[in-house]
Amino acid sequence: MLLHICCAPCSPHVINVLKTDFELTLYFYNPNIHPEREYRARLGEAKKLADIEDILLVEGEYRPREWLEETRQWKDEPERGRRCEFCIGQRLSETARMAGEMGIKRFGTVLSLSRLKSAIMINSMGQKAQEAFAEKGIVFHLADWKKKEGFNISAKISGTLGFVRQDYCGCAYGRRNAKKKAGSAGQPV
Repeated sequence: MLLHICCAPCSPHVINVLKTDFELTLYFYNPNIHPEREYRARLGEAKKLADIEDILLVEGEYRPREWLEETRQWKDEPERGRRCEFCIGQRLSETARMAGEMGIKRFGTVLSLSRLKSAIMINSMGQKAQEAFAEKGIVFHLADWKKKEGFNISAKISGTLGFVRQDYCGCAYGRRNAKKKAGSAGQPV
């Protein structure tokens, strides 16, 4: 299975569950992550996790300017809005494409672990990506990883491994919204 990962903190529980049934390859494809130093930090932790788990990690192309241009029309959308739908759909479509290129017949993502993301929407985007690559026999692995304490389990493992959990999804708009929220709550920004 080609497993799309957004960051190391969201991934340990999902990897532990899936590696019992699948030979995994991790795919770090996240052109949405902003700024670049945050991208590099998340990629570094993903590489560390891949080394710990002894799983191949493939890095997708990082094109933040293109991503910002493609999503600018939804810059004021809330979390879980059209921007998120586009972003997740685009990343899952690229994961399906890469799975086909690599000769892997199943793909999935850790994204539904997040309490801020809709598993229904993520699974819908995964199924659309599956349909787009149906001629190659590529299948999306449906999941809601936050169920059965998945988020808490991953958080505990990540804390033990010293991974940093951020307070935003990774994109510039999510970062801006997290700063606004922290500022309005009287927290330091």
